[in-house]
Amino acid sequence: MAAVGGEPSSFSFDSHRRRQLLSHQFQTPQGDLFSTALPIRRVYCNAEIALQSRAVPGIPRANPDHLRPIFERFASKTKNGKLYMTAEDFIRRYLGLYTEESYNKETVRLLASAADTTKDGDISFEEFCAFEALLCSPDALYLTAFEIFDRNGSDSITCDEFEAVIRHTQPLHDMDFDFNSDFIKRYFGADKKRHITYHSFCQLLHDFYEEQGIQAFKKYDKKGEGTISSVDFQNIMSTVKGHLLTDFVKNNLIAVSGGGASGHKVTFPYYAAFNSLLAKMELIKRVYVSQARGNLDLEMTKEDFLMATQSYAQITPYEVEILFHLSELAHPGKKTLSIKDIELIDPERLKRVSHVERLINVKAVSSKEERGVGTAFLESGYRFLLGSVGGACGATAVYPIDLVKTRMQNQRSGSFVGEVMYKNSLDCFKKVVKFEGLLGLYRGLLPQIVGVAPEKAIKLTMNDFMRDKLTKDGKIPLYGEIIAGGCGGASQVVFTNPLEIVKIRLQVAGEIQTGHKVGVFTVLKELGFMGLYKGARACFLRDIPFSAIYFPAYAHAKLATADEDGINSVGSLFASAFIAGVPAAGLVTPADVIKTRLQVAARAGQTTYNGVIDCARKIMKEEGNI
Repeated sequence: MAAVGGEPSSFSFDSHRRRQLLSHQFQTPQGDLFSTALPIRRVYCNAEIALQSRAVPGIPRANPDHLRPIFERFASKTKNGKLYMTAEDFIRRYLGLYTEESYNKETVRLLASAADTTKDGDISFEEFCAFEALLCSPDALYLTAFEIFDRNGSDSITCDEFEAVIRHTQPLHDMDFDFNSDFIKRYFGADKKRHITYHSFCQLLHDFYEEQGIQAFKKYDKKGEGTISSVDFQNIMSTVKGHLLTDFVKNNLIAVSGGGASGHKVTFPYYAAFNSLLAKMELIKRVYVSQARGNLDLEMTKEDFLMATQSYAQITPYEVEILFHLSELAHPGKKTLSIKDIELIDPERLKRVSHVERLINVKAVSSKEERGVGTAFLESGYRFLLGSVGGACGATAVYPIDLVKTRMQNQRSGSFVGEVMYKNSLDCFKKVVKFEGLLGLYRGLLPQIVGVAPEKAIKLTMNDFMRDKLTKDGKIPLYGEIIAGGCGGASQVVFTNPLEIVKIRLQVAGEIQTGHKVGVFTVLKELGFMGLYKGARACFLRDIPFSAIYFPAYAHAKLATADEDGINSVGSLFASAFIAGVPAAGLVTPADVIKTRLQVAARAGQTTYNGVIDCARKIMKEEGNI
C-alpha cells in the first residue's frame, strides 16, 4: 500500500498549520490517493476538542458542537435550506490541498468521496461528523481508502471500481499494470465479476503494489533472463516504490544495485530482497535496538547482526547483506551498522522505536549549535534540581551506614591498649543504638541534607557539562567519560569538604557522653572559614578517583543490565549503581580514612597528623596497611 504509514496524531484545525503538515506529500498533479488518507485523519482527530464517548483509546471523538462552526465556515452550498460542503470546499478550502488553479477536478472529487457516504457529490454535516468518527477508528487508513474505492456506496468493490480509482494514482500513472493478470483474477474471479468486501479489499490493497513491482520487473526483463539493468532498477524503485525511499537510498540506487556484482545487473532475487528489506525496516530497527540494549551509539558488525536475526526468520541473510552494503555507502571503508545508518535507510525515521533516556540527560535542544546561554542555564537548573532531590534522598537512606563508617575509620587500633571501642561495624551499630538511641544514628543529618543538594548537583552538572564537551559525533570515548567523572568529583569538593568536616565532628561527638555538647554552630565557630577546608587535599584524593571510576562504570553497567528495548528497570538501576559503587568506594577507602583522620578533632593522647603523607605514614606504622 503506497505511502500509508505513520502514527495517528492530534493536530489543530488551524489551516496554516494544516498546509504546513500536508503540502510535502502531494507533489504531482494527480497525487497519491493513499497518501491522502493519513493527512485527512490527522486533520480530524483533534484531542483538544475531544469527547470520550465512543472513542478508541488514545484517539478520542470530537464534540459535534465544536465541529459545527468549522463545517459552517467552509460549507458553501445550500440545498433545501441546509448547508453542504462541495468536493472543492472539503479538499481545497478545508484541507488546503490542490489549491492551484490547474488542479485535477477528478482527483478532488475522488478524495472528497471518502466523506460523501451517499456519493451524491455533497457532504452534509452528518456525513462530516460520521467521517470524523471513522477517522478515529484504529483502521482509519484502510477505511478511508475503502470509502474512496466504493464509488456507489454499496459496501463492496468491483473490479471496475478498483481499476478506475487505482489508475488515478501516481504509480499507475507512471507505470502501467495488467488488470487481466492472474493476480486480479484471484481476487475478482476469472470473469472479474466478483465483489469484494472491506477485509478482502485491505489484503488486495496490501498485495497490489508488490504485484505491480513484479510486473514492472517482468516489463524490463525483456529476454526473460531474470535480470534488469541498474537504470531500470532505479526507474522501478523511483516510481512503484518511491514511498519507501529516503533521499539517501534514492541517490544510491545505481551504486547499490546488484550488490556490486556482474556489471551492475540486478537479479530478481536481489530485487525481491531489496524491496523486502525496505518493507521490514521497522523490524530491522527492533533487532538493532534489542541487540544494542539501549546503547544507540553501538557500531554493530554484520556477524553480530546476523546472530541477532536468528530469532527473526523473516529476515534473510541476503537482506542483511544489502543492509550492510547500503550502510557502507554512507561511510566507505567502515563495515558496521549504526542507528544513524538505519535512519538514512528508513523513511519512518524511528517513529515507532523508542528508548528511555536518563532524566538527567534530557536536553531542550538536539544539537550544540542550537543551545544558547539561556537554554544551557535552564538545562543546568534542571539537572541541579534532580541532583538535589536524589542527593537528599540518598544521604538520608545511607546516613546510619555513613555514621558507622566514620566511627570505624576514626578508631585508632594501635595507639593505646584498651582504646578500641568497637569490635567491628555491627558492634558499632549496636552500641550507637544502645547508648544513643535510634536518633543517634542520624546525628549530624541536618547539615548533611542542606549541603548534599548543591554537592551532588554540582557534581552531576559538571559531569554532564564535560561529557557534552568531550562528545564528538554523538559518541564519547572511555577516556572522555573518565575525565568528565573526575572533573565532576573535583568540582564538588568546594561543597563537600565543609560539609564533611562538620558532619564527621558531629558523628563522633556522641562517643564521649561526658563531654560538652557539640552542635553545628559550635563546630563552625571553632573551625572558622579556612578551617572548613582542612583535609581538602585528601578530599580531592578521594572524590576525583571515585567519580572517575563510578560514572563510566555506572553508564556501562546500565547498558549491560537494560532489557531488549534498552529500558532499565528499578532493579537494573540498583544493580548498576551497586556494580559501579563497590569498586569505586573500595579503591578510594584509604583516601577516605586519611580524610577522616585529618578532619576529626583529635582527643587528648591521640596521634595527630600533619598532612596527607604524614597521616598515611603514621597509620601504616601504627595500625598496619589494612
